[in-house]
Amino acid sequence: MHELTLVKTEVVDLAALIAANLVPAFTQRVKVILSGEITQAVHTRGLVFTKGARAAVEAAGGKIED
Repeated sequence: MHELTLVKTEVVDLAALIAANLVPAFTQRVKVILSGEITQAVHTRGLVFTKGARAAVEAAGGKIED
């Protein structure tokens, strides 16, 4: 999950993840699962989250747009 903080854009979405080489270019949908921890707030848009991952992002002060 900490990979979300590696993206240096204001909003983390599929295009930003592809541009940062975190997912393959042909990826059509991303599901974020709870693994590790996230300590920095991130703003995401258009990504799918597991219940635990959603809670972790929100606990770190992040924002999730569906």
